[in-house]
Amino acid sequence: MKVLGIETSCDETGVAVYDTALGGAAGLRAHAVYSQIALHAEYGGVVPELASRDHVRKLLPLIRQTLGEAGLGVADIDGVAYTAGPGLVGALLVGAAVGRSLAWALEVPALAVHHMEGHLLAPLLEDAAPEPPFVALLVSGGHTQLIGVEAIGRYRLLGETLDDAAGEAFDKTAKMMGLPYPGGPQLARLAEQGAPGRFKFARPMTDRPGLDFSFSGLKTQVLLAWRDSDQSEQTRVDIARGFEDAVVDTLAIKCQRALDAAGCDVLIVAGGVGANKRLRARLTQMCEQRGGRACFPRPALCTDNGAMIAFAGALRLAAGQRDGAAIRATPRWDMALLPGLGIRDS
Repeated sequence: MKVLGIETSCDETGVAVYDTALGGAAGLRAHAVYSQIALHAEYGGVVPELASRDHVRKLLPLIRQTLGEAGLGVADIDGVAYTAGPGLVGALLVGAAVGRSLAWALEVPALAVHHMEGHLLAPLLEDAAPEPPFVALLVSGGHTQLIGVEAIGRYRLLGETLDDAAGEAFDKTAKMMGLPYPGGPQLARLAEQGAPGRFKFARPMTDRPGLDFSFSGLKTQVLLAWRDSDQSEQTRVDIARGFEDAVVDTLAIKCQRALDAAGCDVLIVAGGVGANKRLRARLTQMCEQRGGRACFPRPALCTDNGAMIAFAGALRLAAGQRDGAAIRATPRWDMALLPGLGIRDS
């Protein structure tokens, strides 16, 4: 099957074509992402109505561009997968309406895809992808979760953040220190220049059992350290390094515990924070010391993208799952409610 994937859950418009006949990394025939960062930067965060309107403007041209890069016409598409949630309801409705309408016009099946399942499966788009069971760390601006993956479609929540997600903590900390939106990636770049150990922050919730996360207290510690400092550029980069070290250590400690609890040595990592170089290095080292491996998607597929939706949709469509004619948008959607691959959807 050649599956068109559409992602419009927040502030990126993503489109891709995945071909199940090729499989692996070669199966990704083409993909493109349009980011709305410049649009929302003026407001210091995502404005939902502006995001929805921009998806309307950009989605159809991006579909034409992606099909052209794949060397395909609209009639060559065998199925359509679109993000149905979680996300901003207006943004979701844009992709859902276009995807479902296109499938109806072409008389091909359509499938509503869970955004976080797309992220979870993104590392499996790469060659030499692991087979379940494994543990997944989903770490982004909106989510920080540890998931036990028994099989594709069979997920068990092991732990999650009780407040800010890791990526959200990066962005808010950057804003407190005067960095422009979106500050998380800029904070990570500053941290590369910082002196390790000058600022030592707590590793939240690592001094007690369990797999849940909390980053709000860490954010407050950084705010107080920055407020009481000389606020020089060197201090800025050193605080950035201390903050990043605290987040990376916390994630690594919790991942170690999750692997122990699952009796597993394979970890997959996905989501925007999964592109962080220090996190990748730390988790790779940790898994290798256990005799296992850590698997990541290429950096371009860590943030929201159509490739992960096309791939997740292709797996389910190939297994015979189909949606009805209704346009589905589910802003809040528990991934544990997803059917397994052997179960037909309705």
